[in-house]
Amino acid sequence: MKIEVIEEVWRELGKCEACGIRDLVLFADLNEDDFKLIHQPIVDLHFKPFQTLYRSEDSPDFVYTIRSGLVKLVNYSSDGRYRIVRLLGKGDLVGIEVLAGLPYAHCAEALEPLDVCRIPVSEVLRINRDTPRLHQQMLARWQKISSDADYWITELSTGQARQRVIHLLLHLASISDSDDFFLPSREDMGAMLAITTETASRMISALRSEKVLKVEDKNRASADLEQMRALLT
Repeated sequence: MKIEVIEEVWRELGKCEACGIRDLVLFADLNEDDFKLIHQPIVDLHFKPFQTLYRSEDSPDFVYTIRSGLVKLVNYSSDGRYRIVRLLGKGDLVGIEVLAGLPYAHCAEALEPLDVCRIPVSEVLRINRDTPRLHQQMLARWQKISSDADYWITELSTGQARQRVIHLLLHLASISDSDDFFLPSREDMGAMLAITTETASRMISALRSEKVLKVEDKNRASADLEQMRALLT
């Protein structure tokens, strides 16, 4: 894991404004005086696919803003099985539950090359206490968690397997910055959708045969989104 400490990037407003996702991050509404409240450096981290940001048993000292890439939040059972409860993408805050004084609720793992800013929880709490401008962004992120949870329950955890797979692919396309999108492994698809690996593989093969889905390589795909939405009606 490559680590680069950026000692001034959040302390100087000009550098923060130059960030490519300035409007999406937790500190989007802060001004120059607010950034002077930060005493510990924000750390820029790069993770390779399958690397872990944190485990549920780790000390809850940091939250992470995603600059690029995807993170999966995973619950592991004692028998080695796992369930993916949510995917997070650019601009999302990973580990937000620790800001409420809770431990990490899941294991957070990179699905693809990932760039994040690691923010000490103590800094977020200090800023939230000393300036009102963080409050709205915090509320927006809690609301997004609620909306995402509703989506995963209603669209990705119920209904026929084919519908679940299509909803997942449409979701992945919607959070992609390009014409193609990340395609999870069949094992991960099963863990997201509560279906078997074999069923996930069969559904993907069927969509490819129907010329709705095109797999570019092992982990990238493109789709006729209009046609794919029509399959849900």
